[in-house]
Amino acid sequence: MAHASIRIDPDAVVAPLDRRIFGGFVEHLGRHVYDGIYEPGHAAADELGFRKDVTALVKELGVSTIRYPGGNFVSGYRWEDGVGPREQRPVRRDLAWHALETNQVGLNEFATWLQQLDSELMLAVNLGTRGIQEALDLLEYTNHPSGTALSDLRAEHGYPDPWNVTMWCLGNEMDGPWQTGFMTADDYGKLAARTGQAMKAAQRDLQLVACGSSGSSMPTFGEWERTVLEHAYDHVDFVSAHAYYQERGGDLDSYLASAADMRYFIDTVVATADHVKHRRKSDKTIMISFDEWNIWYLDEHQASDEVNDEWRIAPRQLEDVYSVADAVVFGSLLMTLLERHDRVRSASLAQLVNVIAPIMTEPGGPAWKQTTFFPFSVTSRLAQGQVLRPEVHAQSVESTVYGANSAVDCVATDGEDGSAIFLLNRSREAVEVTVDVSALERGTIAEAVTLWDEDVYAKNTMEQPDRVGLRDAQASLADGALTIRLEPISWTQSASHDPSVRHEVPGEHAARRGPRRA
Repeated sequence: MAHASIRIDPDAVVAPLDRRIFGGFVEHLGRHVYDGIYEPGHAAADELGFRKDVTALVKELGVSTIRYPGGNFVSGYRWEDGVGPREQRPVRRDLAWHALETNQVGLNEFATWLQQLDSELMLAVNLGTRGIQEALDLLEYTNHPSGTALSDLRAEHGYPDPWNVTMWCLGNEMDGPWQTGFMTADDYGKLAARTGQAMKAAQRDLQLVACGSSGSSMPTFGEWERTVLEHAYDHVDFVSAHAYYQERGGDLDSYLASAADMRYFIDTVVATADHVKHRRKSDKTIMISFDEWNIWYLDEHQASDEVNDEWRIAPRQLEDVYSVADAVVFGSLLMTLLERHDRVRSASLAQLVNVIAPIMTEPGGPAWKQTTFFPFSVTSRLAQGQVLRPEVHAQSVESTVYGANSAVDCVATDGEDGSAIFLLNRSREAVEVTVDVSALERGTIAEAVTLWDEDVYAKNTMEQPDRVGLRDAQASLADGALTIRLEPISWTQSASHDPSVRHEVPGEHAARRGPRRA
């Protein structure tokens, strides 16, 4: 067994935790909305048609904000189609995913559903086929209290209270040639600036997200961000980043090191944004909204006929089934977002149900958790207080694509009622880790769980929904040192509580319990 050591210093603070880092993303794509979160004929459907079993799982996942309604979908979306009497709503063609959109779920239904989740709404406006006026109209309909044409129209539709959405995306992936209405950085930057100025004239406290690069492999990466921000810096607060990963060519070691690319992506965008800041002599710092990230079998999708010449309602698209290895990489990506939390202040897991998702459903049938569900739900529930940057000493693992990377990654959080440590072992052997937690003054292990399996490609399916899950980790705490075993290719978490604050969790391996902490 290999060995590693970690020291956690409560003064090595990355940033106070902003819960928007645990955001999600719902797009009108495939079976995400229809036959996913919304299925009126299902036995578990509520009075609005949303599946209560799916709602319970999304709530357990712990998403703080949800970005809506796209994604590529938004660049052809007319928001007016999704409000008002359902029987009067038109069916439209969605060019992004070559499907038919019934508009039976729109802004008001979706925002109402989010109230059940205690999640905030993050809206995207269509800057692909529409523009400034439509963005202002949607803002008025969504946020203005009353006494104007569109706020009164919302009240006529049965929603007298405004939704008070404060975070808005100015379009989606406008650098991508696949995007309806895609633009050059110069054209988009000018449009984002004008749209941002107008929206903030209507409501000053908005937080606006400009489109960054849709991937670090884009030929315009870096230059896109610089050009867009040269135009829009004064009118936006965030720049977006999108990244998806998958194993290619059986190169598992490179796949397990995917976080190296995410770090490069973040660091490059930060350097570019700060370059523009200094050129403009601005006192404002642009943050990153990593509002699309996940594992996605993109190569398989592009080789399939999921998107074809048929115009279908809610076709099965992008329904990837995730393995243990996928979940371990997924956990490492979430850890990386926390490691860079000083600049990544918002993030959205893309997506939530059926479409590259941690939750799967079958029409008229069950809902179940994918392997990726577990790292997200545990981290969202336990992370609190301050994000800390541990000092890690471990062996390296070589990879073809990303070179040498530490076998063990670690990030931690510490708050008034407990601390949590999140660990990754990307090597193919077990590692015994000794963590110096003496400065945290925690005396009890509240829980210690791990996600791993002898078969790294084991998956949960409708036939075997519980094939993969969390297991108890081998952990002990004595004299300020946490000793924990990391299984080969695994994601592991240990949470400790101050016994003077929390008395209800006895012993070293208490059951997993308690609400998600705010």
